[in-house]
Order: sequence, then structure tokens, then C-alpha cells
Amino acid sequence: MQQQLLAKSPKQNGEILTIEKHLTDTENAVVAIFKQRILLNWCRFFGVKDAKKFILNLRIAALFHDLGKANAEFDAAVNKKLKQQTLRHEWLSALILHLPNLRSWLASSKLDLDLEVITAAVLSHHLKASKKEWGKPRTFIKQVELFLHHPEITNILQKIAEIAAIEGLNDELPEKWAANDSLWNQAYFDADEAGEKFGDDIYDNTERRSLLLAVKAGLMAADSVASAMFRENKLLEQWVDETLHAPVITAEELEKKILQPRYSHIEKKSGKKFDLHPFQEKAQEQGDRVLLLSGCGSGKTIFGYKWHQAALSRNQVGHIIFLYPTRGTATEGFKDYVSWAPETDASLVTGTAIYELMEMAANPDDNTLHEGKKDFTTDERLFALGFWGKRFFSATVDQFLCFLTHGYSGLCLLPVLADSVIVIDEVHSFSRGMFDNLISFLQNFHIPVLCMTATLTKTRQEELKKAGLKVFPAATDEKLREIEEHLRYDVKFIDKDSAYSYAKSAYQDNKFRVLWVVNTVDRCRKIAGRREDNTGLEFDLNIEILTYHSRFKLKDRQKRHQETIAAFAYETGERKPAIAVTTQVCEMSLDLDADVLITELAPISSLVQRFGRSNRHLSHGNEFRSQILVYEPPNIKPYQKEEIQAAKKFIDHIQGEKISQAQLAKALEDYSPSERYADGNCPFLEGGYWASFQSFRETDDYSVDAILSSDLKVVGELIEQKKPYDGYVLPVPNKFAHSQWKGRPEKLPRYLAIADANLYCPRRGFGEWKI
Repeated sequence: MQQQLLAKSPKQNGEILTIEKHLTDTENAVVAIFKQRILLNWCRFFGVKDAKKFILNLRIAALFHDLGKANAEFDAAVNKKLKQQTLRHEWLSALILHLPNLRSWLASSKLDLDLEVITAAVLSHHLKASKKEWGKPRTFIKQVELFLHHPEITNILQKIAEIAAIEGLNDELPEKWAANDSLWNQAYFDADEAGEKFGDDIYDNTERRSLLLAVKAGLMAADSVASAMFRENKLLEQWVDETLHAPVITAEELEKKILQPRYSHIEKKSGKKFDLHPFQEKAQEQGDRVLLLSGCGSGKTIFGYKWHQAALSRNQVGHIIFLYPTRGTATEGFKDYVSWAPETDASLVTGTAIYELMEMAANPDDNTLHEGKKDFTTDERLFALGFWGKRFFSATVDQFLCFLTHGYSGLCLLPVLADSVIVIDEVHSFSRGMFDNLISFLQNFHIPVLCMTATLTKTRQEELKKAGLKVFPAATDEKLREIEEHLRYDVKFIDKDSAYSYAKSAYQDNKFRVLWVVNTVDRCRKIAGRREDNTGLEFDLNIEILTYHSRFKLKDRQKRHQETIAAFAYETGERKPAIAVTTQVCEMSLDLDADVLITELAPISSLVQRFGRSNRHLSHGNEFRSQILVYEPPNIKPYQKEEIQAAKKFIDHIQGEKISQAQLAKALEDYSPSERYADGNCPFLEGGYWASFQSFRETDDYSVDAILSSDLKVVGELIEQKKPYDGYVLPVPNKFAHSQWKGRPEKLPRYLAIADANLYCPRRGFGEWKI
């Protein structure tokens, strides 16, 4: 028998973590995390009625979750002597929980143990428990030696007995797992059968389902903290107290740290005293579940903070969160509002931040040690835990809500989310799948939420109302109603060939700012062109044409983003002419103020958002109308036929008239295609015994993240230095993604492809031809 049972691979300095220590640490993390305000808010969030029962079952799950690591294969793996284990350790832990002797022993507890909840949490804590694949051997090995009689395991069982009020110890545990052993086959059968019955029960028994979800998520949070504290050499209870258990945020703190600095900045920029709009003052009267409908540039975000202030007076929480649909909109939200908070309190959370975590050692369960593969869950847990101490967030929606689809980072951020009041902006832009998840979140989890958008279809408004949101139209504000009813657009259908002449004339003759929006990156690059290639607007006008789309390296995209914002920013004096060719990335939360907007036909909600990037601030006076020129694209991709057909009818209805934002909103409601309604479910709710990751967003099968061939050397050096390299990552079409390339760094994660640098231009991005 082994002298010590290792829970993780040894550190470089030789320090080890035993199974007994890790299980004890995880149980200690439960006690450290779930107390006082955090416990109350966690139970409220999940709808758990009995906090003591929750803590009891979570502590037992914490002590059981890695018991399956007590086997010879795992010991060989952590000592780098084995590539592939026959059974994942959490599968073994769940099977042990279904051994008849052990289950009878647990059932003798004098307390309120729910063995199915405990088993489900243990089985799914690494999100590798699909119903079809779990428990099936992954090698041809027929038996594995177990160390269940080791003193470390005996000590853990003794602690379980003390907590659960069980008399005596169960010492009738097997010494090996064997593929053809009737004991293990019966345990597997019993687990499958129990999982089926449990799934049926929690469908109707929502109280038990609430307990299950709270324990499953709680175990992942506690396990993450215990693992991270060992890796980072931190004192567990002290770290949790300093981060998660910081004092509540008050309305006065919000006013002082964010709103007053923001008001001062607005006054300095405009030269006028800042006064709240009446609709912003009414934010504090709206309750904890609100849908705000307010036009582009009307001041929704300040409304959001005023709503936050009222929510803080009703709810004791330690975090304020703004969620946005894209990285770009989250970044703008951070710059405009969250960044006014002290640096130690504020954070931007987007998907690219995960790339900054370099080669953290992982559990050796998934063939990760010898083939260069990477178990991302360790990176994700440390990434998420790094934000527990922040108080004000601007984030992409999936970073927090991906827990609904078993996203690991979202699950690790749940202690923050449950202790928050949140605003979710631009909800009109959510894909159908994202909106389904939003409805599931609103229906099943209890937290103050404000959703905001300029316009929204009737179907989606009805869905949000049924999910408990009160609709507050900002148009009840007389001043805002006047702004939204102002006639600011002249809309015209044109043919594609005349778009160039319109753009050149607007720029050369009228000195206007021209924003040209297309539906694909390749058309964006082609229209902008390049002087030296005698192509596109840049050649025709002999000026630099701005280009902004998604297919840039992050470091270049930030530059293109800033250039575009600067060129189309609100100005009180003489406005400099400019032309930018962009894609859908310009549609949301970007304060662009164009004089002429040229756009390809797109879904109605997208068109309304594009229109909102022109004549935004009435900079040319009340009589000026921006020109909105719409033409049919050469093909409808990436949209659906019915979306484009509806958009044609929408444009036919509004063209030839002077149009206001209010008229656009009404036409959107009248002409948008009807949608199916969400059923309120999500993988996290329906998982039961099982759990496996699914994408929060519909996956983009067309593109993959990559590194340019010209950047391989510098990225390799950054990896060796353990420095961030996310600035070199960009999305490229699958057909241009290479898994192998000369000079590929050995430690470059396999999820990153290589792309030919000859197809990339820092000013035009990546495309199908060289520029």
C-alpha cells in the first residue's frame, strides 16, 4: 500500500497534496464560503429553503468527491508514469457511493442526507459525466487496484461519520475494481437506474431540484478554492474572507465611486451641468425585475446604475454586474462606467482573458500529461476565482451565465453572481439559443435583474414579461419621447452598384462621415480595398478607409476599434469627414455618429441598431436628416431567408418618409418574423446525475481561433515566459486553419490553429485573399 495518496501532481519544488488533505480542504472551503450573507444569497438564488440541509449534503459531497483517486492508476498518473486511466476518478467515486455496503452505511445517518444529490454532485463535478459514456472503461485494462483501506481514506470516512451522525465505520470495501466483477456491474446498473428515477423526480419536485443545483454548484466552487489555494500558496479561510465576504455595496458607495465621477466627466465634456432625465430618476421606483425599452443614446446605462442604487437598498449584496452580448460592448461598458470605480474594485471579464492563464497544472485525468493536451477546467477555475474580490463588473454575458450550459468558469463565478444585482444590456441582439438561456435564468434563479434594449420584438417582450420582468418604456418621459419622435432619418432603397458613388459623393462633396455596414468580413475588406492594389474606396478616394470587423488579432482589433470610435465620436465643433467600412460589430453599444449610413439588408433588429449609429446626437441641428441607404447583398449569408424577406417589407414600409426612432420601433414590432417561445429549460436544470459542457452561444462552425504563422516565435517565447499572448489570437475560417506548421511552439494549446500570415493585414484583417 502507498505511504501517501496524492491528489495532484507534485509542485516543481516537490511539495505534495494528499487526498486526505485535499478532501479536508474542500470541506473546509464549504464552511468558509457558505456562511453569513453569501449563504443567504446562495439559498435565495437557487430557491433552497433549508440552509442547514444544504450545508450538510455539500460537506458530505466535498469529502467524497475525490475518493476515487485512491487507486493505482491515478497514483501512476500523478507521478507521470501513465497516460490514460481506465476510469475517471469521479466515476469511481460515484460507483463507490453505489456499493451496497457503503450506501447502507450512509443511509443509517440520523440526519437528512440526500444520497442522490450527493452522488450527482460527486459524479458531475468535472462536467465529464455524460449519460452515455460515464463509467465505461477507456482502456483494455481489466482490473485496477484500489486503496480504500488506506489510513487516509479511513480518516475521511471517520469524518463523514462524525458530520452525518453515523455509528461505526464501513470497512467492507473492495480492494480492486474489475471489469467483469458482478459487484461493480451491479453498482453501475444501480447508479444508472437511480439517475433515471432521480431525473424524473426532480422534474416535479422543484424543492429537491433546487437543493441538487445548489450542492452541485457549491461543490465545484469549494473544490476550485481548495485546489487554487494549494497552487497559489494562500490561506484558504483568509482568502475567502478577504474576497467573497467583503462588506456589502451601498447606494452611497455607488454614488461616490462611479456616478459622481461620471457626472463630472459628462459636464466637463459638454460644458453643461448634468441633470438626470426624468426617466432615469424613475429607475428607483421600478422594482427588482425590469425591462427598460429606451432609444439609442438616451442614457440607459445611467438608468441602470440608478436602478442598481434602489436594488442595493432592498438587497444586501457585494457585487454589481453589467452584462453585454459581445467583447466589444463589454469593453465599452467598462470604459464608460465600471472603470470609474477604484482599480482594485473593478473588472472587465471577457473570453479572451482566459488565454492569459498559462499552463496551470491540471488533474491528470484526461490524457493531459504526455500528449500536450490541456484540461481547460483548471485554467477556467483560476480565471474565475481571480474575480471573486472585485465589486464592479463589465462582462460578456456568457462569462457569468454559461453556468446554464455547464460552463466551468460560470459555475465558479456563481458565488459572485448569486451575491449581485445585474444589468443585462442589448438583449435584442441575443441569438435564439442565448435568449432561451436568458429566459431559463430569469424563470429559475432569483436575483435582481434589469434587462435593457432600444427595441425588442413583440414575441421577446412577451417572453420577458412572462419571466417576471416589468416593462418600463422610457418614452413616458416627455423629453425623451420628443427625442425619440424626432424625424432624423431619410431611408432609401438603392442598388448595390450605386453605393460607391453615394459614399464618394458624401465624403468629397459634403464632407460627411460615412459608415458602411456589410454582413460578411470578406465583403468588408473588398469594399475598403487598398490604394496599392488599385481596388475599393481607398484607391478611388486616395484616402485611408477605416476597417472594423471581428477577424483581427486582438491587439490590432483594439486599434481599429479605437480609430473608428474616434473618427465617429460626437463633436460640438466642425466635424471631420471620414469613411469606415464595418460589419455587425458596429451595431451595439458603440457611440458612433455618422451622417450617411450605407448598409446591406439584414434582419430588422440589426437594421434598427445600424440606423442608430447615424444622426445620433443631432449634431447638424434639428432639421438635418441622415441618409440611410439600403441595398440587397449578393447573398443572404449569414442570415435566414425569412429574416431577409421580412427586412425587405420593413424597408418598403419606411422608405421615402422622414423617420423617427419611435417609428422604427413600431415598424420592428409590426414586421419582425414571429419566433417560437422558450421552454424555460437549460442543461444545468435538466442535468440531474449527469453534466457535460455545452456552448452558451450557438457554435460558429465556420471559424476557429488561430495564431498567425509570423507570430509563432514571439508567442512561443511568451508561453515560455508565462506571459499573456491573447493579443496574437484571431478567428479565421476553418478552411484556412492548420493544425501543424513549421515552428509551431510545443506548448501552444491544441485548440489554437495556425493561419498563413500572408492572408493578414493589420489594417484590413484576415481574409480569403492577400491585401
